[in-house]
Amino acid sequence: MGKPVNLLVTLDSNYLKPLKVMLYSLFSNNAEEQFSIYLLHSSIKPEEISDLECFINQHGHRLVVLTVAENDFADAPVVKHYTKEMYYRLLAFKYLPAEMDKILYLDPDILIINSIKKLYDLDLSGWMYAAAYHDRLLVTDLNKIRFTEYEIDEYYNSGVLLMNLAQQRELIKEEEIFSFVEKNKNRLILPDQDILNSLYAKHIMKLDEIEFNYDTRFYKYSRVLSKGEVDMDYIMRHTVVLHFCGKKKPWHKNYSGEFHALYKHYEKRALLTEWVI
Repeated sequence: MGKPVNLLVTLDSNYLKPLKVMLYSLFSNNAEEQFSIYLLHSSIKPEEISDLECFINQHGHRLVVLTVAENDFADAPVVKHYTKEMYYRLLAFKYLPAEMDKILYLDPDILIINSIKKLYDLDLSGWMYAAAYHDRLLVTDLNKIRFTEYEIDEYYNSGVLLMNLAQQRELIKEEEIFSFVEKNKNRLILPDQDILNSLYAKHIMKLDEIEFNYDTRFYKYSRVLSKGEVDMDYIMRHTVVLHFCGKKKPWHKNYSGEFHALYKHYEKRALLTEWVI
């Protein structure tokens, strides 16, 4: 095997089970890869960390825990019900190893159903991120209107981010981020995503959304738009990342959606065994 694929996750205890499902789908469909999972957090209990580490080790991969100190971001502005954790993925480079040049951030509400190598191996020279935007006219236009002065051409989704850490260390200033949040507190809806698009959109390489950040809510929409080409067979063959965007999640009892059964399959396999610490 070659160099490990570096993966970043930032979450709290509420998302540990979905994280296991996401990781199981990743491991299952990328058997030839070695993964180093970097978990950036501030509140997960030691026993929960141990359980997650056991799960990852049992599948032949490595967990690296990065803990945000209690007084880190103490003076950073927060918005509504969002805590200081909204800054973690944007400022993760401060905690990751100084020699690391690339990492892939993934939200936990995701399934990886094909090889991730094409995404991870993208040449990010000259770009700070690679990300996809969900091409829905209303969504894009509304977000442009909210931040007209920041020249947002597209509104990128922050749930899948390939990160050029060297570029981030050079160009991202946390004071600029904090100042933006303080100035725009009353119009931030998804703070980290709003920050990403307003301050760094010009530094983002565009990814194909169908392949690398497929919004499962819009299966019927994308099928009609593609005149039937992007059907279930197409997605299962070509899509790498299925993203269960929105408030309704596939682990909720009342969830219904075209990919619910697929999620439940991976959930059953991921959580089948009680890992022994």
